[in-house]
Amino acid sequence: MPIERVTDPDDPRVADYRDLNVVVTRRRLEGDRFFIAEGPAALTRLLTSGHRVRSVLVDERKMERLRPTLDLSGGVDTTDVPVYATTRDVLNEIVGFDLHRGVVAAADRRPLRSVGELATTSRRLVVLEGLNDPENVGAVARSARAFGADGLVLDPTCLDPYYRRAVRVSMGEILHLHVARAARWPDDLDALNTAGFETWALSPRADAGDLWDADIPDRLALVLGAEGPGLHPDTIDRCRRVVRIPIAPDVDSLNVGAAAAVALAVTARPGS
Repeated sequence: MPIERVTDPDDPRVADYRDLNVVVTRRRLEGDRFFIAEGPAALTRLLTSGHRVRSVLVDERKMERLRPTLDLSGGVDTTDVPVYATTRDVLNEIVGFDLHRGVVAAADRRPLRSVGELATTSRRLVVLEGLNDPENVGAVARSARAFGADGLVLDPTCLDPYYRRAVRVSMGEILHLHVARAARWPDDLDALNTAGFETWALSPRADAGDLWDADIPDRLALVLGAEGPGLHPDTIDRCRRVVRIPIAPDVDSLNVGAAAAVALAVTARPGS
């Protein structure tokens, strides 16, 4: 990657990185065109994800530490991808806060897939309804990758999967998942059922089946809702089965990211 010096925070070459923590500005800048990956781990996974990298912006003090990652680039030809190196003060002025991780990258978005596409190409899916916390979305995506899920299906109200904090918390793993945005909700659950998936709604309600005792089907979609409201009753009704993670009776529930990790681990166990 060619390294170029940046000394002026208003340099147009780094316009992709303006005001990273200002939501309105980011929506206007990024739109459906590109996204930001923050931190060395997310950068490493970005470079092997197949997304086209537009540029990298780095604190010059971290340049030597990052050079092996940038030089290898995951086996992808990045000779036309500029690396903009600058001081910490200029970097922080560009992004609008103290970017202690020292590196960000901009990459072009790929179109999200349809639920039908994922239904025909996947064996394990995670379906999310109403999740708007980027840390939860990122945590679920990281667990999905860790336990071999093929993709995520997001309902129409879920957070943008390319939101910067979601990418960062996922350690860049969300960039390696196939992601679909449901167009007809909850009707798209019927499409998964028709395609041969067992759709399991995770709920702490007392009449739910015990996840520990469940026989794991060959094609499974785990359906999780936002913390607090959980899954809508109509969504639960569309699922083939309702399951719960057995926890101590005096504990209300698990964080949705933790619940996803447990459920994915159980359903990915050897022999399942």
